[in-house]
Amino acid sequence: MTTLLETLLEEGFATVAKAEQSTRRQAVFPENKEMIKVAIGMRRSGKTTLLYQTIHTLLSQGAEYSQILLINFEDDRLLPMSAQEMGKLIDDFYQLYPENHQRECYLFLDEVQNVPDWHVVVRRFFDSKNVQIYLTGSSATLLSKEINTRLRGRSLAREVLPYDFREYLSAHQQTLPGKPFGKAAFDILHHHLLQYFATGGFPGVQHLPQDEWREVLQSYVDTVILKDIMERHQIKNISLLRYLTLALLKNAAARFSVNKFYNDLKSQGYRVNKDTIYQYVTYIEDSFLIFQVPHYSASERLKQTQPKKIYAIDYGLLNAISHPLTKDHGRALENLVYLDLRRQGKTVYYYASQQGYEIDFVTVAPDGTRELIQVTWDMSDPQTAEREQRALAAGQAELGLDGRIITVQDYLRALV
Repeated sequence: MTTLLETLLEEGFATVAKAEQSTRRQAVFPENKEMIKVAIGMRRSGKTTLLYQTIHTLLSQGAEYSQILLINFEDDRLLPMSAQEMGKLIDDFYQLYPENHQRECYLFLDEVQNVPDWHVVVRRFFDSKNVQIYLTGSSATLLSKEINTRLRGRSLAREVLPYDFREYLSAHQQTLPGKPFGKAAFDILHHHLLQYFATGGFPGVQHLPQDEWREVLQSYVDTVILKDIMERHQIKNISLLRYLTLALLKNAAARFSVNKFYNDLKSQGYRVNKDTIYQYVTYIEDSFLIFQVPHYSASERLKQTQPKKIYAIDYGLLNAISHPLTKDHGRALENLVYLDLRRQGKTVYYYASQQGYEIDFVTVAPDGTRELIQVTWDMSDPQTAEREQRALAAGQAELGLDGRIITVQDYLRALV
């Protein structure tokens, strides 16, 4: 195992060196040394690059290569791996560099959920060694169902999403214009924003030809369905799972009714119960393909009975799995704003007024501050302006909260 470990370290550090030139991610690990750091997110969203960039920062601050262990638990040479074998691999690292027993080390364990009972090993080394531990995982359950309980409240998690629009611009060597924000600046950013909607923010597709990026994004969805959902949860009805996944992605920035979907399935001859559909939706959300936003209400019953709104982890996935006849830029902008709000750590709801007007977002900041946000592509049409303002006014009156409308001009202007 020691020979393989040295090979893994050699290959890993060579990759770290190459990643030095990659687009710098906005997400960073917490600095608290008393906690295990965790990065979670969908496959190919950039978690491993975040590990590499963190390692590069440590090396630039004076850490030695011999203090750093980097293991990717999706490496075929390590699969399948038991918790005992995982522990032996880390023990071999300390045997390879005996001086590490007396100094601080850094363990970077990528896609650790592939090892059953991984938490037992992680806790042992965290409790017995002077060590900083960094984990990544591709399932939300790694956070919600495993991290909080199995690491006994001793972890801090960061969600890693595909590139936001700023990161997208950086990946394409585009700089933000300075002020004043005039027509030329708007036109340039507007052009790149439409390209961003089309391609999406997954790092691995940014410089691929159109026919290739579509195929790659489709493969991302297929891999999540097969590896993170079907295999993990032992699902047999793959056709239903795939149909539901594509339906949810295509429903981005809109309410999704399980009852309506269930009736649609019945009309097509599917035999399935509603509980199965609800469970599958949860699995799909756990894989980070989609996010569900509940209705804003003090009543938990109303939150559960009202349809939830769906947002996609990346709008490029919609273009990869479908060929819409028209481009719905307003829908794409709403999806983008939702992801930005999520990155800011805000809890997000939608609201339907008593008159039936929909407010896109009710946000709750970490400090408890609440705000209403309405998203529309363009307010130049009087009917559009009247509709959006009427809905926002209704929400403000019923909830007693301040609100604002975000247009594409507002969004781009806020970047500079």
